[in-house]
Amino acid sequence: MIELAHPWVLVALPLPLLVMWLIPAHRRKLPATRLPFFQRLVEAAGITPSSGTVITTRSLWITLVGLLCWVLIVLAASNPQRVSDPITWQSAARDLILAVDISGSMDEKDFANDKDSNANGSASGEDGANDGAEDLQRLAGVKQVIADFLNKREGERLSLIVFGTRAFVQAPLTEDLDTLQRLLDSTEVGMAGPHTALGDAIGLAIRQFESSNVEQRLLILLSDGADTGSRMDPINAAQIAADRGVRIVTIAIGDPDGDGENRVDQATLQAIAQRTDGTYFSATDQQALEQVYASIDELAPRKINSESYRERRSLADWPLAAAALIILGILIWRASMASRRRHS
Repeated sequence: MIELAHPWVLVALPLPLLVMWLIPAHRRKLPATRLPFFQRLVEAAGITPSSGTVITTRSLWITLVGLLCWVLIVLAASNPQRVSDPITWQSAARDLILAVDISGSMDEKDFANDKDSNANGSASGEDGANDGAEDLQRLAGVKQVIADFLNKREGERLSLIVFGTRAFVQAPLTEDLDTLQRLLDSTEVGMAGPHTALGDAIGLAIRQFESSNVEQRLLILLSDGADTGSRMDPINAAQIAADRGVRIVTIAIGDPDGDGENRVDQATLQAIAQRTDGTYFSATDQQALEQVYASIDELAPRKINSESYRERRSLADWPLAAAALIILGILIWRASMASRRRHS
């Protein structure tokens, strides 16, 4: 498809006709002989004398060629372009951060493996359907469910934060989910220290979102313990997140009836979610955690930015080249005609 980048330039097309109409024709003086008996001569010849100037005229084809060159120059100034079919792509208008607790308590093997349970139940029948199922380490169970979750996030930017005594960025906001998955797989319990720093994890997520220009910013915070080592109070951190437009979904992994650091602080996680207009969940097994992830899109629907691009290639050099060749041809023709007259 051909389009003009500056179609308004075409208003200059009738300009030569306006000039010919509004501006008087050029008059050229001719050499003359002064005669003392001029009046008698013209009366005897029976002619009427005219002015000592003439209006230069051009042949019709020279005029038409000139107009053609003008049209080509104006067309080049309007910048004709060859425009390709639209190239459309979509990108998610949501950035998402996973903050995963890897404190010492995540080493507990009390996370129900429902997938194995269902498989064993199908193989052995109703009697003892769950006998062969073994509980998973909490972090291992979370990793399996997160892997399924990442497979459904194509086109979105995700970041991974791990926290224990301190919070660390395992992967900044990226669309390379395969690399993010490998970094998650390499994460082990205790790498960030034995304690739980919820507030620091939220604060680090806020700093990660500073590089984000999208409207929808979602933090999924998974923890199985109470905050014991944060430099920033979790509730204050949640308020700052709310002020920055960050929504937090909190997921309790641990046992609310546990002892010490192994007891999940439901009240704090609920308060964090409430401050940011988020949601609190409790997940004690893989099936419950899968249901949590499945409901996230309902809580914060994924927004899509659709963008398109058309490749534009300028064709202005074609009419310019045509006009230049025509003018050059005329100049060569006139030079040759003048040369013939001189030699004849």
